[in-house]
Amino acid sequence: MFGGRSPSLSLLLLPALLLAGCAGGPPAPPQADQEAKRFDAPPPGKGALYVYRPGFMGLAQAIDVTTVGTTVRLGSRTYVRLEAPPGPVEVDCKVGEKNGTGQLQIADGQIRYVEVSMTIGWWTPGCEVAEVPPDEGRAAVLLARRIEPQ
Repeated sequence: MFGGRSPSLSLLLLPALLLAGCAGGPPAPPQADQEAKRFDAPPPGKGALYVYRPGFMGLAQAIDVTTVGTTVRLGSRTYVRLEAPPGPVEVDCKVGEKNGTGQLQIADGQIRYVEVSMTIGWWTPGCEVAEVPPDEGRAAVLLARRIEPQ
């Protein structure tokens, strides 16, 4: 079948690579990723929001996130940085038919961090939204890769 040779490692890893490529939105250029990881203050009259998804739970399943008039598909260990005028911000997530929602307040010049995570339900997965302290958010973003809003 393989002509007496064993399949190469790359052939064995192909399914995992294909699944990883399908989960999440398009990656941002490396320079944009590095710029966001400096955690610079937003421009005057704006606040910044980092929305990230940690870990490997639901690796092949992206979480749809809508906030600040933007929709993103967060794969495992991905994030997006968005800027918005000061005021209340709602962050909605969706996995299949299950939804989660969180609300927070952004002040002028402020940076906030929101974790969106996969949950396990009885029959299907879901998601939840939680604001996290700045040190926890920065640490998670540093381990993730930036994606582009859609």
